[in-house]
Amino acid sequence: MYERRKTRLIHVGGVAVGGGSPISIQSMTTTKTDNVDETLIQVHALATQGADMVRVAVPHEGDAKALPIIAREGGVPIIADIHFSVRLAMMSIEAGVHGLRLNPGNMRNPKHIKEVADAAKERGIPIRIGVNAGSLDKKLVEKYGRPTAEALVESALYEISLLEEHGFRDIKVSVKHQNVPEMINAYRLLATQTDVPLHLGVTEAGTPKQGIVKSAIGLGTLLAEGIGDTIRVSLTADPVEEVKLGKQILKSLGLKEDGFDFVACPSCGRAELDVFALAGEVEARIEKMDLPPMQIAVMGCEVNGPGEARDADIGIAAGPGRGLLFSKGKQIGWVPHDRLVDALIEEAEKVAAEIRAASGDGAVTTGGVTVVKGAGRAGRKVDPIVPIGMGPPAG
Repeated sequence: MYERRKTRLIHVGGVAVGGGSPISIQSMTTTKTDNVDETLIQVHALATQGADMVRVAVPHEGDAKALPIIAREGGVPIIADIHFSVRLAMMSIEAGVHGLRLNPGNMRNPKHIKEVADAAKERGIPIRIGVNAGSLDKKLVEKYGRPTAEALVESALYEISLLEEHGFRDIKVSVKHQNVPEMINAYRLLATQTDVPLHLGVTEAGTPKQGIVKSAIGLGTLLAEGIGDTIRVSLTADPVEEVKLGKQILKSLGLKEDGFDFVACPSCGRAELDVFALAGEVEARIEKMDLPPMQIAVMGCEVNGPGEARDADIGIAAGPGRGLLFSKGKQIGWVPHDRLVDALIEEAEKVAAEIRAASGDGAVTTGGVTVVKGAGRAGRKVDPIVPIGMGPPAG
């Protein structure tokens, strides 16, 4: 759908980043890393929700000592977050982590940079250079007057050079800013000056109320331009919410096929039932189901409802006292309001089974549509729509 920026390919454990690979999602634990049990519980929760890799903080020696078991039992690649300390970086590498996040500019001794680069290269461990507006070198802030996009990019390019001069090329970079336009400009500028894979993020985006909007705009804009190879949504919230939002951003752009795409109308005075309650109940039910990529629509009236519901894999368009159930472009029948959710779930289970069976026979699932031998949502026969008000009497 979007022409991806061409980058070098690196691997974080078994996860490919860059080189045209699928865009990966990551988050960071909020536990104290030296508490192995709590950290592993959170790592597993993030992985279950769709995190492809997880970062853990390593500010102390006790955290580094906990890394061997976390890296071994995490179930996803573990990235050690290091600042300043070459000793902790070396301990993390020896512990078997799958990636490092560090800022070479914080390691002033060239000997230390070489030491880390050589050890990481020997173990096949990539390094993310994490440039952040809040911790930019003071000289760059003085040069540009503030943490501008240009300042972030200059820092990133300099720190890339520190590693590359030692023959280390398994690098990814982030240039995060809390100001969304500045963040977008920084990544756009950096994308023109290096082939290093880019880790996207709006730093310190805030609570979900604001952070969701900032992240969706910042990440979504760049991804739509083909910029970005891995993402982290930063929220002042449970990190599981970061992963969920990251998935939604990718799915909304057609960049990830995973589970269901839920379409629901915003409701208005035309609605013949409580659309908010209906959509919430449907979403709560289908979230508990293991569904293949498919689109589910819940619509509240006869204006856009039938068309939207019919175009989804499964949909309902509500009318007075009843609703019209659609499945794969066909009208299944009229259902009383009190049976709408159950009927939709039953049909979802049937369609999910059909999609899985078809996929096993060489079908291709893309954008919520299963295509078999040239057929699919765009090419299948669609029943003419019966207007809501012209259906049979309710019941």
